[in-house]
Formats: sequence, structure tokens, C-alpha cells
Amino acid sequence: MNNLPEKICSYSCIYCQIGRTKKITIERREFYKPEMIREDVEKALKDMKVDYITFVPNGEPTLDINLGRSAEMLKDLGKIAVISNSSLIWREDVRHDLNIFDLVSLKLDTTNEELWRRINRPHRDLELDKILEGMLKFSEDYDGTLITETMLLEGFEYDFEGIANFLNELKPDKAYISIPIRPPAERWVRPANPYTIMKAYEFFSKFVKVELLTDYEDLNFGFSGDAKKDLLSITSVHPLREEAVLEILKKDKANFDVVKELLEEGKLEIREFGGKRFYIRKSSDQI
Repeated sequence: MNNLPEKICSYSCIYCQIGRTKKITIERREFYKPEMIREDVEKALKDMKVDYITFVPNGEPTLDINLGRSAEMLKDLGKIAVISNSSLIWREDVRHDLNIFDLVSLKLDTTNEELWRRINRPHRDLELDKILEGMLKFSEDYDGTLITETMLLEGFEYDFEGIANFLNELKPDKAYISIPIRPPAERWVRPANPYTIMKAYEFFSKFVKVELLTDYEDLNFGFSGDAKKDLLSITSVHPLREEAVLEILKKDKANFDVVKELLEEGKLEIREFGGKRFYIRKSSDQI
């Protein structure tokens, strides 16, 4: 569920798969009416079965001031989840909204202020200590499934002991360790090496259950029957591997001419990353 119209975020992470943030802000405001979101989800669920209805937009979902109302309006349709960068969790109203969800994923790339600013490139008014404190406050009251995600990159010195100690306080149900698997915002960004990944795993697993997200996702997307719509919808949230594009065309009974058309129109572009070819959304227009 993409509840933001374009790349609006409180961060501009160097590894972001959507690219650099167009508008960096910490002001919560209205984007879409909850009634519109409810209508769109109902339509989508007619054609697919899902484990979670997940708010995972091309930006930070808690910037949407209607997030809580939208979540409440969807609860009768199934379990709901949200993937957040944690940046606004120091706010009581944001913690209230997140409490409505059955599953909450919070970003925890580092507990080091300097590294946080280099990697996540936050809005100038954000403070890491306040964010970490807000995460702990949230975990005290939340009774749903809480998970964290830590992105590891090559060329940075991580304080894994500090992150592990924080995880011990936070007590999430699971801590995910991930690396960039799609083209990042900055072309020089590279995934951490296996030694760094396993070092993080060793530290974190002393306190919490850990899982690695270091491989490509499966190709089990939802399909509407409209290949152009599906390609633009999915690439507005993350780039698509060529294998995934071909799978979408197959499921939607379309041929590669659809992709060629989108490339010619300037709505998609091709990027190479990690020896794979990806199709990336160039236009933020919603169709």
C-alpha cells in the first residue's frame, strides 16, 4: 500500500532503492483520504490473497497524518503491517498510530550519531537519541509483532555491540540484517561483505532472533491483468529485476512491447547493479 504520492521522506538514505528524496520533511500532513485507500485495497483484494496489507510507500509512511485512520479502516479486511524508518517515533501521535498495526517494522541502521547522519542523511531537525528513546517507549506498550531491519554497507565501521545492546532493550520479535539488492540512490554504494554480515549476526543473535535478507525476493507479486499499471505501480516502490518484469508480463498475458513503450515514454529506465539488470521508475506520476 503506497500512501504517499511521490518520494517524500524524513531521510535521504544513500542506499535507498527509490533514489534521493525529492522532498525531505518531518511535517505530517494529509496525502490521500482514508476512504480512497480503503476503496483501493478492497479492489485489490478481490484478485489476490495476502498475509498482510502492508503500508510500504516510496517514502516514510508516518508522514501521512491519516495513517492511523487508514489503518483502522482496513483492519476488518485482514492483518495490517507498516514498514517505517523510525524517524518520527519520538512523537506520541506517531506511536499511537503504529500501535494500531498488527506488525511494525522499524529501521535500526546504527546507534551512532555520526554514522547515522552519513548513511541515513536525516532531516536537519531530527535527533538520533530521541528516535531511539521513542522506539523503546513504543516497544513497552506494543503487543503486536515488532521487527527491526539493519542495512549493512561496504566501507563503514559499524558498532555492532551498540546495536546489539539496543536490540536487547528493545526486544523485537525478530531482527533482520539486510544488504542492498537493488540499485541504490548513490551509485558508489555497495553491499557489505559476508564477514561483516556474519559479524553482525553473531552480535545480534546473542539477544534476539535474527534473519538475513541478503538474497533476491521471490516473484510472487499481485497481478491486476494490466501489465503497464502493474509495472508502474511496483516500480514506484522499488526497482524490478528483469526476471520479475518478465514474470509480470507472463501473468498479465502481455508481451515486451509494453516495457519498450514505457522506456520510450521515459517512465522507466534500465540500471545495472550486482550483475543484474533492473527497471526503475523515472516518473512519479500515479496512474
